[in-house]
Amino acid sequence: MKTMLKGASLLVAATMLLSGAAVAEPAVYTASGNGYGGKLEVAVTVDDGVITDIALGENHETNVVIDRAFPVIRERILEANSPAVDSVSAATFSSYAVKTAVADAMKQAGMDAPDITMATAGEEKPATEREAESCDIVIVGGGPAGLAAAIGAKQTNPDVHVILVEKLDILSGNGKFDMNFFDIINTEAQKNAGNEEWTVNQVEHFIETKANVGETAERIEVWANEENTLDAWLRAMGVELNYNYGGTNHLAEADQYSGEVIQAGLEKTAYELGVDVRTGTKGTDLVMEDGVCKGVVVANNDNETYTINAASTIVATGGFCCNKELLAEYAPGYEVMNTSNQMGATGDFVKVFEKYGFKMENMGKMSVFANIIVPRRDLTGGADMNLLVNKEGELLANLSGLDRASMIQSQTDGAAFYITDKTGYDSFYRIRKHVGLGYYAQGETLEELAQALGIDADGFKASVEQYNADAQAGAENAVLGSVPKRALDAEGPYYGVRVEAANHMTKGGVVANENAQVLTAEGEVVPGLYAAGEVTWQSGGYSQSVVFGKIAGEHAAAK
Repeated sequence: MKTMLKGASLLVAATMLLSGAAVAEPAVYTASGNGYGGKLEVAVTVDDGVITDIALGENHETNVVIDRAFPVIRERILEANSPAVDSVSAATFSSYAVKTAVADAMKQAGMDAPDITMATAGEEKPATEREAESCDIVIVGGGPAGLAAAIGAKQTNPDVHVILVEKLDILSGNGKFDMNFFDIINTEAQKNAGNEEWTVNQVEHFIETKANVGETAERIEVWANEENTLDAWLRAMGVELNYNYGGTNHLAEADQYSGEVIQAGLEKTAYELGVDVRTGTKGTDLVMEDGVCKGVVVANNDNETYTINAASTIVATGGFCCNKELLAEYAPGYEVMNTSNQMGATGDFVKVFEKYGFKMENMGKMSVFANIIVPRRDLTGGADMNLLVNKEGELLANLSGLDRASMIQSQTDGAAFYITDKTGYDSFYRIRKHVGLGYYAQGETLEELAQALGIDADGFKASVEQYNADAQAGAENAVLGSVPKRALDAEGPYYGVRVEAANHMTKGGVVANENAQVLTAEGEVVPGLYAAGEVTWQSGGYSQSVVFGKIAGEHAAAK
C-alpha cells in the first residue's frame, strides 16, 4: 500500500487501519491523450480517490520539451488531485495530452473527472502586489544568453545573489531546439577533424571574417577571444560538442543536436551554482532612477507583481518573431510568415527600451530559414541536393527570404514540398533524423512519393525528368536559373515533406557594447544595465548569445 496519501484519504485510511478493516491497494490505470507528436501514454496511480503518481509512457513529443514540461504538469496535477490545472507554457499540446489522459484514468478509477479542453486551466488567482526583493544581479530571460549570464556571474563571484526570471514554465528558449552551434573556434572537434582553418591563427581569422558584419571592432575582438575559449568552458561543465562538420559548425555528436546537450548542461550548472531560478515569472518593466537601472518589475503565474531591486540587471528576453504587431511595425511584410521560434519570442522589452530612450539598431533586419516542416515547424533541409515542387508537381525556384515565402504562399493551398533522394538523405543528419521520426513521406518510386504527398504524379515526373536532363547536360534549368548540382538518384527511395519559409531570427534590437552594457541613444553606457542575445542587435546567432551572456554576467559580478 502506498504510504504517501493526501488530505481526507489519509484520515480514512488511518480509521480503517485502527478498525481492522482492509485497505484497498492502489491501482494503476493506463490512458492516452493526443499531443503535439500524436499519441501520448501515461500510467496513473490512484489510491482511495487520490492521484498519487503519474508516469510518462510511450510518446512522440519533442524530447527537449516533454523532458522539461512533464515534471511541471505532473506536479500541478498531483497537487490539485485533478487535471483541471494550468498547462505548461511552451508545452501546450503536450500538457493537453497529459491532462486528457489523466482525466480518462480518473474515469476508469470511478472518480469524477473534469472535461478537458485546450482552454482548461486552474482557478484564476486574485491580483496581488508582493513586497519588493533585493539581489546583486537579476537576469530577465532563461534562454542561452540568460543562463550563460547566470553561470558567468556565479563563476566570477560565487557569493553574488543571482535571481533569474523566465516567463515560460520551462527554460532554454529556442536554444534547446538548435542543431548547429556555429562561430565557435579552437575546439577539440575541429582539432580532431584536422580543421586548421579554425585552430591555427583562429582568432585573427575570425576577426577578419567578421570585419564587415556591422558590429564594432571592440565587440568583434571580444567575441573572437571568447569563441576561442568557449569549447573549453562548455567542456568544464560536461558539455561536449564532438562533431565538427566543416568550418565552425558543430553537433554534439554526428547523430545528436548540439542545442539539447548545451542547454541541459547550462541548466544543470546554473542550479548547481545556486542561481535562484524563477520560471513562470515575466519581466514587465525596468526600475530606472536618474538614468541608472536599479532592477526590474515582474509578474508571476500566481498573479503577483513585485519589484526585484538589483545592483545589475541583465536583459536576455530574445527576439520578436512571435509578435506579428512588432514585425508589422519594424519589418513590414514579414508578419505574414510563420516562425520557427518557440512562443516566448514576443519582444517583451522592445517598447521598454524605446520608452527609456536606449539605442536601437537594425530593427527591420530579419533572418529567414528556407524550410520548416508544415505543420510541425521543425527546421529541415540541408541535403546535398533537393527540389522544391508544388501540388501540381511543378519545380519551384530556389528563392530566399521573403521572396521564397511569398512564392510558396502563392501556390495551390499555399503548399510546397521539399524533395530529396537517398544520396541527399545520407548527406545530412537533420534529414535522417526527420525521416526516422516519420516526418517525411517516402516512396520507392517517384509515383509512390507523389501519391504519399498528394501531388500530381505526372507533373512531378516531368519536372524531375527535365531537371535530370539539365543536370546531365550541364545546362541551365529554366526554373532555377542555374545549372543543377546533380541529377536525382535513378532509383529510390525518395523522400519529401511539406515546407514553408519562416522567420527564424529578428536581428535588430537594443545596442550593447563589448561588455554587454546597454547604450543610450547618445551612445553612453546605461549604469547597471546589460543585455545579451537576440534582444540585442547582433550579427551572429546561438553561440554569440552564449558569449555575450557570459560576458554580461562576468562583468556584472566583477563590479
